[in-house]
Amino acid sequence: MTDFLVISGLSGAGRSTAAATLEDLGWFVIDNLPAALISKVAELVDKPGAETERVALVVGRGGGEEYLEEVGPAIRGLRATGNRVRVLFLEASDEALVRRFEGTRRRHPMAGEGVVEAIARERHLLDGIRTESDVVVDTTDLNVHQLRERLVDLFGADDPAGTMRTQVLSFGYKYGIPLDVDLVLDCRFLPNPHWIEELRTHSGLEEPVRRYVLDQPETEEFLKKVDDLLGMLMPAYVKEGKSYLTIALGCTGGHHRSVVLAEEIAERLRRAGFTPAVSHRDVSR
Repeated sequence: MTDFLVISGLSGAGRSTAAATLEDLGWFVIDNLPAALISKVAELVDKPGAETERVALVVGRGGGEEYLEEVGPAIRGLRATGNRVRVLFLEASDEALVRRFEGTRRRHPMAGEGVVEAIARERHLLDGIRTESDVVVDTTDLNVHQLRERLVDLFGADDPAGTMRTQVLSFGYKYGIPLDVDLVLDCRFLPNPHWIEELRTHSGLEEPVRRYVLDQPETEEFLKKVDDLLGMLMPAYVKEGKSYLTIALGCTGGHHRSVVLAEEIAERLRRAGFTPAVSHRDVSR
């Protein structure tokens, strides 16, 4: 059985970086593939004697309206082959996409329209694919290196079929809620180390802050509730065949409480048999 990864998303959201990253990780990457040829690729790699095990298909680059309308049915046809098929969708805010097109002076694929109108049109045409995607990555606040790191976390390790890849993320509400997450847990009800002078300049990755947060009675009760919640959800997600799960924990600045709890919950998930990646979006701000 071949492992297929379809890379789709908005123009300017990072498909070129995704293609290069997957190629570096050992995937056989086919870039700018016409939708009509997706089924042909599946036939070729499924032939007896074929040795290609992981194939990444980059679709949608430079495609017009008619092409984008063909992508959804082509992906559904690929899923019907019985191979493992996952869809990665890359997106970004309108403001970020406009800046990227202005910075590179590239023409948007939706020819004949202004950039803002073209982005809106493409977003509408890709809405169905986004809805059916296994993982959505918002690249608005990611540079090339950060996007590469995120993709390595998601697709770099050997990932047997049926295994759910899990990520635990901390963030600060003052910088916005991350869009590409499944569960969001709010930690702002906990006592804030920011108001303790000797802890203010330290982060949740350091032992004094960690000890302060974990020693709060409210934290102990919160973690008990989270254990119960994840004890129910994780097996259910695996049973339903979910490929990716991102759990986000937020506090005001993403520097203290959410960092401590993200690390603590990740450790509890490891004890439960999962191998979560952990990232702290705002800890350095």
